[in-house]
Amino acid sequence: MADEQAIFPDSEPVIDVENWNVYYGDFLALKGIFLKVPKNKVTAFIGPSGCGKSTLLRCFNRLNDLIPIFRAEGRMTYHDQDLYASDVDPVQVRRRIGMVFQKPNPFPKSIYDNIAYGARVNGYQGDMDELVERSLRQAALWEEVKDKLKQSGTAISGGQQQRLCIARTVAVQPDVVLMDEPCASLDPISTLKVEELIHQLKENYTIIIVTHNMQQASRVADLTAFFNVQVVDGKRQGYLAEVDRTEVIFQNPKEEATQQYVSGRFG
Repeated sequence: MADEQAIFPDSEPVIDVENWNVYYGDFLALKGIFLKVPKNKVTAFIGPSGCGKSTLLRCFNRLNDLIPIFRAEGRMTYHDQDLYASDVDPVQVRRRIGMVFQKPNPFPKSIYDNIAYGARVNGYQGDMDELVERSLRQAALWEEVKDKLKQSGTAISGGQQQRLCIARTVAVQPDVVLMDEPCASLDPISTLKVEELIHQLKENYTIIIVTHNMQQASRVADLTAFFNVQVVDGKRQGYLAEVDRTEVIFQNPKEEATQQYVSGRFG
């Protein structure tokens, strides 16, 4: 297993995962994860269905807490603070570690209010018009919607809705942006726009993306983590098989299973 900090020596780890195990009830669903997520880089999680990519992603902002049978063991830190310490507020975690989901989910509000909502909830005291414009510009959407900010966020195209959700996420000024298959429901042109946006956003944010699209991972990611599955007691258990620079994972991986997966022989 590669040492991610040695791979990117000038990029400090934002999230550090040590011997992380995820259980659903008594079943160990994700086993023994060690991973350092480098700052201002794009980290891609790839692997077959059921290998725990999205499960681990949701651990970073405590979304799995909402599942009654979920529990975790090990250590997961964010800037050296234990994310699962008893005094840590999951709501504050989610403000610092934002999430963009597979399907665009704009609020049934105006484009303007989609962006302003989170800022208002968090007591933002600055110029709201400026925040809305800046967030939409960061999401490469301003020029397309600047004349229809009062229009419903659900009335624009799917690709625009996803970029609106990204703008909504960055409006609360997170540190990390999680993306769970953000292009899965988008057409190729919209997908390209989101990928271009990811390249721009990493200047200011640390991004972690789950994707089943190998070409997308190779295009957008600096670091790629390949997850695989093994069957235990008839259930699929996920584990991290290999992590390295994206070009290494796709051109010269150490594990045969990684080579088979990225070349399309299984998955």
